[in-house]
Amino acid sequence: MTNTIKTKVGIVGGGPSGLMLSQLLDLKGIDNIVLEKHTRDYVLSRIRAGVLEHGFAELMREAQCGERMDAEGEIHEGFYINDGGTMHRMDLAKHTGGNSVVVYGQTELTRDLYDARAKMNGKVIHEALDVTLHGLDTDSPSITYRQGDEKFTVECDFVIGADGFHGVSRKSIPKDVLREYEKVYPFGWLGVLSRTKPVNHELIYSKTERGFALCSLRSQVLSRYYIQVPLTDTVEDWSDEAFWDELKQRLPGEVAARLETGPSIEKSIAPLRSFVAEPMRYGNLFLAGDAAHIVPPTGARGLNSAASDIYYLYHAMMDHYLEGDSSGLDQYSAKALARVWKAQRFSWWMTTMLHKFPDHPEYDQRLQDIELAYLLSSEAAQDSLAENYVGLPF
Repeated sequence: MTNTIKTKVGIVGGGPSGLMLSQLLDLKGIDNIVLEKHTRDYVLSRIRAGVLEHGFAELMREAQCGERMDAEGEIHEGFYINDGGTMHRMDLAKHTGGNSVVVYGQTELTRDLYDARAKMNGKVIHEALDVTLHGLDTDSPSITYRQGDEKFTVECDFVIGADGFHGVSRKSIPKDVLREYEKVYPFGWLGVLSRTKPVNHELIYSKTERGFALCSLRSQVLSRYYIQVPLTDTVEDWSDEAFWDELKQRLPGEVAARLETGPSIEKSIAPLRSFVAEPMRYGNLFLAGDAAHIVPPTGARGLNSAASDIYYLYHAMMDHYLEGDSSGLDQYSAKALARVWKAQRFSWWMTTMLHKFPDHPEYDQRLQDIELAYLLSSEAAQDSLAENYVGLPF
């Protein structure tokens, strides 16, 4: 026997994108359900980005989930670039008319969204297995899934695919419709989370002959550090001591001297890739976040690009259900992709400029050096960097 659930919007994926859209729609009285493959604890165990652009922070407040973010998040009006031992500050506020970013861990943000959904008795189904999408090119799409031995069918008007790069949603679009663009970088990031005081009050992006490094933070007692490593490396190749020693060698002497080290809470290697799937709509399926696009973490655009998708979807759904206007839904893919590709460009540019590429010919290496030198000497170039870093307008 199959249980039938009727709703307006079926959301596949219970990460930040799916939860935020669910919360925003619920606040407007638009019925929806979220299906998540994993447990809540598993979702909250994922260590991800922590730099929220200006527009993302505003969206959290609109979703009535921004109270803890505003109380505990770190407001950053700039960051540093270390170029071979010399520190240069990028003044975001100066170059954007006062805008900033909020440093607030994705785990905490997701917890806030979960709490908000629970407070409103939101429908979030965990351990929804064997999720399959049906009738996407019809006016009556549906989603089937299994929970334990029980089978369910969700009948809805629209399906939102917010289930990540490996999810079922993008794969449900016919191959002769879907076009995918991908660039894989010849290195990864080895990341360490530690319960230590951050080495600096603002992020440090470090370009050195040994490779790239990033000093980030989650709070004043929780630090997140990364170093560029070959794709052939494994976590087992790197003891905590080896990681800290290598990180110090990629920082200016005065910064390395004040680096507080400690046992790693979490350690992982993430390969870097750029990826875009087009279109982001097929019939009544709409892709959002990592299901449609991925960027290297260098420019902190991943989670923020997902937020812009949700912004467009939320407003399109509001117009459709509350005003009878479906133009936003019709324009969603084109509008979302226009901003996605700008985020792709910025992330590619930051990655290309700051990393050591093992296979670059000398000509490309010289251009890479000149690109950074130009940025550090040009107010106009810093205007452009700051505008993209704090977030382009939705």
